[in-house]
Amino acid sequence: MKLFIDTANLTEIREAASWGILDGCTTNPSLIAREGRDFAEAIWEICEIVQGPVSAEVVAQDAEGMLREAALLKQIHEHVVIKIPMCHEGLKATRALADEGTPVNVTLIFSVNQALLAAKAGAAYVSPFVGRIDDTGNDGMGVLADIINVFDHYYFDTEVLAASIRHTAHMLDAQRLGSHVATLPFKVLKQMVHHPLTDKGNAAFLADWATVPGDGLESTVSAFLQRPRG
Repeated sequence: MKLFIDTANLTEIREAASWGILDGCTTNPSLIAREGRDFAEAIWEICEIVQGPVSAEVVAQDAEGMLREAALLKQIHEHVVIKIPMCHEGLKATRALADEGTPVNVTLIFSVNQALLAAKAGAAYVSPFVGRIDDTGNDGMGVLADIINVFDHYYFDTEVLAASIRHTAHMLDAQRLGSHVATLPFKVLKQMVHHPLTDKGNAAFLADWATVPGDGLESTVSAFLQRPRG
């Protein structure tokens, strides 16, 4: 599974990238606005940190406008993926961009039918919003499972990108279902690292280590290496 971070916060992106597990990043107008930074500069910096796919969203609502904005976004950085909302005009723009070899992430997917249409239009990614589907009283993971099943059945090259991930249980389900990508907030990425038994085990190891003779691991090993042997 590819892991994307869903944020425009450079501090969070740098930290996640430093763990060596980050494959890409998704942004949207709301995330960019939250940071209060110049849009183009923020996208460029994110691309430089991630060195992988970074979704930058158009704001035009007609296909012609989307294509104009996409042409500009592509010039910011080679890693930019054009993010387009699911709608009639978005499908037109997706097909035009796909035909010229530009990767598109079709966002705001809430049904299998929408995902199918986006894949038919040539999207590189489709982003079902599992958390927001749950918010309506429906089963977000059920929709994700159906999309993955349909794509496998028809051999689409389009990757399923699980979005609107709210917690680690969402992540576990997305992994079990075989989602190609998941994009998640930094908070959830951090939560994936921790487990109470890991913390307990590490504390026990450190307590036991405190009883080992010497002045610490580095000092002990360095002294050993300097002693004649053989």
